Amino acid sequence: MAEFGLLQPRISNENQLEWEGFMMTTRFRRPTHSWSLGCLSAVALFWASTASAVDLNMMMSDVDAKAGKLGEFIELYQKANPDVNITLNMVGYDVIRDQLPVQLEAGTGPDLAFVTTLGSLNPYYVDLTPTVDAAAWEEAYGAVLPWYRAGNPDGIYGFHSEMTVTGPYVNLTMFEEAEVELPAPGATWEEWAEATQAVMDATGSYAGMVMDRSGHRMAGPAMSYGARYFDADGNFVVDDGFRTFSEMMLEWHDSGLMPPDIWPAVSGSKYANGNEMFFNQDVPFYMSGSWNTGNVQENVGDKFDWAVVPVPCGPAGCGIMPGGSGLVAFKSGDADKEAAAARFVAWMGEEEQARVWYSSTFAIPAHSKLQAEGLDYVSAGASPAVAEGLNAFTAMAAKASEQTPQAYRLQGDARNSMFFNATVQYLGGALNGELTLDEALQKIEEDVSTMK
Repeated sequence: MAEFGLLQPRISNENQLEWEGFMMTTRFRRPTHSWSLGCLSAVALFWASTASAVDLNMMMSDVDAKAGKLGEFIELYQKANPDVNITLNMVGYDVIRDQLPVQLEAGTGPDLAFVTTLGSLNPYYVDLTPTVDAAAWEEAYGAVLPWYRAGNPDGIYGFHSEMTVTGPYVNLTMFEEAEVELPAPGATWEEWAEATQAVMDATGSYAGMVMDRSGHRMAGPAMSYGARYFDADGNFVVDDGFRTFSEMMLEWHDSGLMPPDIWPAVSGSKYANGNEMFFNQDVPFYMSGSWNTGNVQENVGDKFDWAVVPVPCGPAGCGIMPGGSGLVAFKSGDADKEAAAARFVAWMGEEEQARVWYSSTFAIPAHSKLQAEGLDYVSAGASPAVAEGLNAFTAMAAKASEQTPQAYRLQGDARNSMFFNATVQYLGGALNGELTLDEALQKIEEDVSTMK
């Protein structure tokens, strides 16, 4: 029987979803009358509707270990809605990023998916407006709904299943063993590079810092050094701030402070993360994000002490990238499937389900009321380090909204994945020696200048 870490669902006597207790139970209203032709007809209609159930396919990447929890939600929903069958298909993140858009254009995509390139897939989304209380959703999710609209003035296109913030994880045990003090909040990237180099030297670790191979992950630090990403006319630009942090990345890889296994080793615009290097104590500093807190807790266990620390800063601020993933329903040309998919997304986004989802997956809520109230992650199974880390990520997001507001603009731009991919492809080429930094930046600029 599925169990939730915080609150548990049940089906009430009226077949309505409620949350209570610690066990999932289903209770259906019993007939209060004797069997009759009408009752038999109702049974026949039930079996007929079950036989013609709507079959939905959902695509998800489980890079942060949420599939098991999603399976519990799907199981619960299907018990309350026996006319809907949802099949969960697990794929690599690259499939969702690179292949899903091609599938949707060809008409072979799934009915549902968790996506991170929110605006770029807008033409394929089912509008949830007829399915939800639009005013309530605007109040709850108004800050992120524009990310899905891709410039359209209205429409509700998804449940923002996780509000994410980029930021660093630190191995406290390695710092303690090296007798190196953690840089104070507000410390620069240069100061963190110096500190992690000292830890690397003292402990013999493989590297000092690792950053996911992702243009999204690099964007916040680049903004700290003045990268604007947009000119006055709203066009993408590669400016001096972007160059400055790119030069720092090149220096850190040349010195060995950053490892050759992530950015230089992978070809093209392919994503790679530094999870295993951090879990195995190959590095004391890992630039990742809030979505990874549960995964870090699960994989680190009691091997070492760790913490989320405030993101390093630069002369232009302490930049992070907000973002996250969203559950969306896709157009298929089949009205029944589209309606059924939309209802599931709407159900997931309701406050009761959203509270349990965010808590049990250790996610920062995108729901404004839940943000204001705060979530009890510890009761949901999070360690104090995870709970503190999520609070730290939330504080980073608030600071960045003032210091580097272009981060929120970039996250909502439907073209952002093209900039991110160009960053990874060409800067990666510079880091592995295929291109000079000037050549890499020129190629990025050529790519982004064509994005209208």
